[in-house]
Amino acid sequence: RNRKRSARMATAKPAAQPAEAAEAPPVRPVAQPARRGRHRRLAMTFIACVLLPVVLVAGYLVLIAQDRYISTVGFTVRNGNNDTGTSALLGGLASITGSSASGDSDIINQFLRSQQIVQAVDAKLGLRRIYGAHFWRDPVFSLWPDATIEDLTRYWNRVVQVSYDQSTGLMQVEVNAFTPGDAQAITREIMAQGQLLINAINDTAHSDAIRYAQEELGLAEDRLKKTRTALAEFRTRTKIVDLQADLQSKMAVLAELQRQLSHEQVGLKDLLASTKPSDPRIEQAQRRIDVLNDRIMAQRDALAQTGGNSSDSNGYGYPEAISHFEALQTDQEFAQKAYIAALASLDAARMTAMQQNRYLATFIQPTLAQQAEYPQRIEIICLTLLFLSLIWGIGTLIVYSVREHV
Repeated sequence: RNRKRSARMATAKPAAQPAEAAEAPPVRPVAQPARRGRHRRLAMTFIACVLLPVVLVAGYLVLIAQDRYISTVGFTVRNGNNDTGTSALLGGLASITGSSASGDSDIINQFLRSQQIVQAVDAKLGLRRIYGAHFWRDPVFSLWPDATIEDLTRYWNRVVQVSYDQSTGLMQVEVNAFTPGDAQAITREIMAQGQLLINAINDTAHSDAIRYAQEELGLAEDRLKKTRTALAEFRTRTKIVDLQADLQSKMAVLAELQRQLSHEQVGLKDLLASTKPSDPRIEQAQRRIDVLNDRIMAQRDALAQTGGNSSDSNGYGYPEAISHFEALQTDQEFAQKAYIAALASLDAARMTAMQQNRYLATFIQPTLAQQAEYPQRIEIICLTLLFLSLIWGIGTLIVYSVREHV
């Protein structure tokens, strides 16, 4: 019975599905397992792009690259002119001689990177010989023996590192070479060339200061000569050597005449009081008084109108003559003081030129290395591995991203 029921149920038609039922979404095919060839290609590209270059770099650094040694020197530019009296005496010339050690340090900083010092050190030590001796064995870190001065300057900035603190003026130079002795010799020559540059700056500043002081002295001397010439011409025109002395003498004469007049007037009063008006002595006293009055008036007219004598063709009056004379005398005194100041400035400039105002103060003497510090093999190998791995990874991601969207 059970078998018959089951057969009937099997032969029965399935019930109709509802019309509003939605269709099932399509099912994406199951991802196939990755092929072994893809992993093999990734491994091959990693070996070719990363491991092989790293092995080559490591082999070159370990087996071929030559050791390089460092010599270090530290210095600063100091101003040795602490003479405040000389600086005050020079006045405006202090800015010419220069007192800014910071500006001198800036000059030295640029000089150490210039072609000029490269030529000077090469002429002394032979940089092409020092850095080109291992070129055929270590061409990466060596200099081409027949390098031009431009190539030598670029290589110089690779092997000479300058550290400069502008706030303090301290400067430190590191030189690396294939032998400790060569590195130390180059460092010492750098110091020598820097001192030569400072000496040249000193000489230029001192020569300029002396030249300007001499020009100022020449101007002051010409001015003093002109004032003296004008004063001499005035004395020649007025025929008076010393106007003040001449005026004092005339004033003394006038005072004496006034004293005599007072004396005669007193005598006349005595005569009038003691004698008769017809006494001839009264007439004589009156005549002397009149003569003294005439002399006093003439003397006053001479002081007020004409100078020297009445026949002077220039017709200088004493007020005008005194004013002109005082102006000339003031100009002469001012020119003389300016001449003395200019002469003192010249002497001070010469004294300053005899001193060494600027010098290189060394706080780290050129060192002699005992152990090679370059090339930094481990750091270079690690950085090479890191950057090549990053490049390989980024490139792989880009390639597979493009392939997925094609």
